[in-house]
Amino acid sequence: MTHVIITGGSSGIGLAVASIYAARGARLSLVARSRDLLEKAAQKLVAEHGLEAGAVRIEAADVSKGEEIEAAVFRCVDAFGPCDVLVTSAGVVEPAPFEAMQGAAFHRQMETNFSGTVHAVRAVYPDMKNRRRGHILMVSSGAGLIGIYGYTAYCASKFALNGFAQALRSEARVHNVGISICFPPDTETPQFKRELAARPVEASVIMGTVRPWTAEAVARKIVKGIDRRRFEIYFGAALYLLGRFGPAVRPFIDWWFDRAIARNSGL
Repeated sequence: MTHVIITGGSSGIGLAVASIYAARGARLSLVARSRDLLEKAAQKLVAEHGLEAGAVRIEAADVSKGEEIEAAVFRCVDAFGPCDVLVTSAGVVEPAPFEAMQGAAFHRQMETNFSGTVHAVRAVYPDMKNRRRGHILMVSSGAGLIGIYGYTAYCASKFALNGFAQALRSEARVHNVGISICFPPDTETPQFKRELAARPVEASVIMGTVRPWTAEAVARKIVKGIDRRRFEIYFGAALYLLGRFGPAVRPFIDWWFDRAIARNSGL
């Protein structure tokens, strides 16, 4: 039976991915900081998919703390066996202009979004490599493809994640371990609501006209990409063009961003 471990699995994209694998009968391990949210997520999956209560394991852990997340993953492996699929969807975004952003907030986003993924991968990769079996999916963002006003820390963490995924893929492919990275746009999640409240006006001018995707739609595309062992998973034509032809199209997107801001007086 497939064992799927999902960080950030208590809500949003992570929970939506868990729901798809639950429907397939996989054993699920959900990792997040809040045990209360994890318990609610597990109850939801059990009720919606008719699972046995023991089919979903929860572990409360902070992905930014290496020893903590690795210990949580090892407990999941002890309970359900080796990890077949790891999805790293835990993340945090706290938008603010660079000079207004506290150092702690910048550090928190780098440690959660980038280092948190590295910690989770480190916990499962050696065993996947030895078994010559497994797949790792890292959730990045459209902000990992282009810099956005007010998102210096978030963009930095997601750009770094892209480089990590590319380098790890070059090492993992000879061991038959699949590596994927996806670049979702704005997605309807609890965190997205909090992000909107803090989003600078300049960023809203650029991003506010794009309708967010549902977590379920993003999850379906993620799982489809894992099934097909795709390395890069894009959402929509604009992000595809950025990912595939970034250096060529970025000057035009930057020009459009600048024009959009300039049209709004007082910005």
